Amino acid sequence: MIEWIASIPVWLLCILVFVLRICDVTLGTVRTVAIVKGYVTMAVALGFFEVLIWIMAVSQVISRIHESFFLALAFAGGFAAGNAVGILVERRLAMGTAVVRILSNTHGPEIAEAVRSDNHDVTVFPGEGAEGPVTLVYAVAPRRRARQILDRARAIDPELLYVSEPAHESFRGAAPRLRPIPHATGWRAVFKKK
Repeated sequence: MIEWIASIPVWLLCILVFVLRICDVTLGTVRTVAIVKGYVTMAVALGFFEVLIWIMAVSQVISRIHESFFLALAFAGGFAAGNAVGILVERRLAMGTAVVRILSNTHGPEIAEAVRSDNHDVTVFPGEGAEGPVTLVYAVAPRRRARQILDRARAIDPELLYVSEPAHESFRGAAPRLRPIPHATGWRAVFKKK
């Protein structure tokens, strides 16, 4: 396969390098999110293919850069485009758990009941806003379902306020992927041992 790549015209190699860079940077972006979310096996697999693709792209650019500077531009352009594609892919995958907080002046109990009917854990808190009493509806759900919760709530109260954010750890609804280390690690551990 390498001999075939070495024999293709430079303009086609530029396109190939551009596409390879989009692929490896997209994998890198998703791998980073997988690491943060604690998906160890996924991060390992993505890292393997990310570096394999990167080696193929960079080796062709280095070996044939003397033929055309457009190879360097394709390499850099693929990196830039790969960041955008990686973000779009990560949003589509929506890994992890989300916390959704909904504030409603008049329809809090109805929103809570509607979200509960979709099998989400919901807690309701009474509160005081700038214009009087409000209800805080607090829900935890898979991140890919957060938009559905908000759409359902807005159908009941178009004037609501909301905040949606990723949950870093959750006991019910999604098992934590990373377990805490029971002892100190790193250079600080040397000084903490007795």
